[in-house]
Amino acid sequence: MGKGGKQLGTYSYQEVSKHDKRDDRWIIINNQVYNITNWARRHPGGSRVIGHYAGQDATDAFRAFHNDLDQVQKYLLPLHIGSVQKGEVNTNYSLENDFRHLRETAEKTGLFKPSYLFFFLHLAHIIAMEVMAYLTLYYFGTGWIPFLVSVCLYSTVQGASPSWWNHMHYQHHAKPNVMGKDPDVRVDQLFVVGEKMPLEVAKSKKSNMPYNQQHKYFFFIGPPLLFPVYFQFMLFRHIFTRRLWKDFIVVMAFYVKFFYLYTSMLGLGWALVYYEIMRVLESHWFTWVSQSNHIPMDIDRDTAEPWIRLQMKATCDIEQSFFNDWFTGHLNFQIEHHLFPTMPRHNLYKIQPLVQSLCKKHGIPYQMKTLSQSFIDIVKSLKHSGQLWEAALHAHHVS
Repeated sequence: MGKGGKQLGTYSYQEVSKHDKRDDRWIIINNQVYNITNWARRHPGGSRVIGHYAGQDATDAFRAFHNDLDQVQKYLLPLHIGSVQKGEVNTNYSLENDFRHLRETAEKTGLFKPSYLFFFLHLAHIIAMEVMAYLTLYYFGTGWIPFLVSVCLYSTVQGASPSWWNHMHYQHHAKPNVMGKDPDVRVDQLFVVGEKMPLEVAKSKKSNMPYNQQHKYFFFIGPPLLFPVYFQFMLFRHIFTRRLWKDFIVVMAFYVKFFYLYTSMLGLGWALVYYEIMRVLESHWFTWVSQSNHIPMDIDRDTAEPWIRLQMKATCDIEQSFFNDWFTGHLNFQIEHHLFPTMPRHNLYKIQPLVQSLCKKHGIPYQMKTLSQSFIDIVKSLKHSGQLWEAALHAHHVS
């Protein structure tokens, strides 16, 4: 009997796993079972991110996204319908228990506490580069050299609707490299990635893309067009379909500021050219940095892997250096970022040795690469996936 006299039941993992449909969603958190079917639509993080764990144990995913457990507990109480049957065998108990102890260690040592000085200085250096971008044209004129220097400086100033970014990024963190759930691998209209997607696309015969050449055309339609085309379209689509007028005002304020400052020096036409070049440059940076940690890793359908195994299969790290830390925005610690998504980026390097030790204990591969090798592996993995698609397509034609 639960609070308020509600009758609670006991359920097996198998029983819970059956409730993974859009209109029937149960999840497990700390061995307690919750019916989130109706609540998912009101979930502050979005219905998809919580729905991705329907029918599964979401304990570590839940803990990863919620720092204030007392705040979220009030939402869980009305959803509580019972507990997992005692005696149910959890084959990942030792690993999960060690990982939870690791998180407790991180909490006790203050690794989830942000350094306000760090973020102040980080913001100040971004603002400084934006100011330098403007002053370069203002003082040195609009010739090609100051024009290109200014564009490069401005390309470090990135921004988007926080609602749209969270909607996409939370899903990615919840189920990285999981086809059908991670929006970052929802790319089969243009690319096939991993080893399962090429086979599925070849079998479906729904696309006419020459995927066996994708490692070549990636350079022309991947990094150059992600921000200027796809992100811009998805950004405004998200804002208008969800009527996020505050986000719209903030986004439009950026455009008003930019064109007010730069049209006076460049004219409208060249201001548009400047803007598009800037977007293409930041698109290159984002694509190469963000995908270097994921595209070469395992990409599969959802197999309900425990949190740490799921994240380790989908991510890798890039070697630490002052340049790598700055250039990647600490995304060179992608493993740690995925295991602890709310940990401030300046503390990720501190938890890295403990994560490595945990992985060694449980025989989990921990991959670390040079920055250059991580970029090379993107192209190599695209080529490999394209070859798999070509072979599978040929096999289906023959059969």
